[in-house]
Amino acid sequence: MNQKHELVIIGAGPAGLAAAQYAARANLDVLVIEEFSAGGQSLAIDKLENYPGILEPVSGFQLADMMRTQAERFGASFISASVLAVKKCDRDFAIDTSEGSIEAGAVIVATGAKHRHIGVPGEEAFAGKGVSYCATCDGPFFRGKRIFVIGGGDSACDEAMYLAKLSDQVIMIHRKERFRAQKALASQVNANPHIHVLFNTTAVEIKGGKKVESILLRNVVTNETHEEPADAVFVFIGSDPQTGIVPFVSKDKTGSILVDDHMRTSVPGLFAAGDVRVSPFRQIVTACADGAIAAHAASQYLDEVQGNAYR
Repeated sequence: MNQKHELVIIGAGPAGLAAAQYAARANLDVLVIEEFSAGGQSLAIDKLENYPGILEPVSGFQLADMMRTQAERFGASFISASVLAVKKCDRDFAIDTSEGSIEAGAVIVATGAKHRHIGVPGEEAFAGKGVSYCATCDGPFFRGKRIFVIGGGDSACDEAMYLAKLSDQVIMIHRKERFRAQKALASQVNANPHIHVLFNTTAVEIKGGKKVESILLRNVVTNETHEEPADAVFVFIGSDPQTGIVPFVSKDKTGSILVDDHMRTSVPGLFAAGDVRVSPFRQIVTACADGAIAAHAASQYLDEVQGNAYR
């Protein structure tokens, strides 16, 4: 397969799908490459209730399906393939995929990030059934419930503070004897009466029937284990942005792609949107906004290199 498109979008999560819609509406020749299924991490959401304008909760799958259909109606094309590498060749890009080589005038990288998992029995089985990696997304479902938060960094502390607004039974567990989060943030957590912290503690297993019912913990100092009742387990031990296909762009210390307010990377013609980029807040709505901005910027870039820029 040897193709050339004006714009290639890599990844069909919310950022990539929004970019596809906006770019296709701008009359660009758009190809979206997705390795698995359209939707990305949103596919793990059972009930999405905080997306603006959607009054009745929908699943992440339903939203992604609607977004893909919408993009296709505007003219975007989709293929299922793995992207192996992206290379800049003069003004264009060469994209090596499992289905062959593709050329593009501009590229939007929307490959997202993968949440790190603790890897204990029950974590995968109860994902979306009490195990979550997003407090803003799922916290309201556990209002007033017994919530465990795993992690000790800035993200874990931030999310615990948010969850403490919803419940007075938030229990943080961290494998070290102190937080690695910023001191000011750690102090806020320690002073919050709704948060109880168990240091030197790890999760051994998450248990339940149809949903999470308890968590088995181990003290790393004494090696003793005990089981605690639980309604939800939120895991915040970091995430890994999927940037391996573009090793040549500028990134921060976490590996997230650095962009400007137009989603432009350090390489002209290459844009990044969604969880793959440096961002202070990661939600479906912000990913969609990123995608729309990236598509608009890509359209302007293509006009400039093609000599069609509005003067």
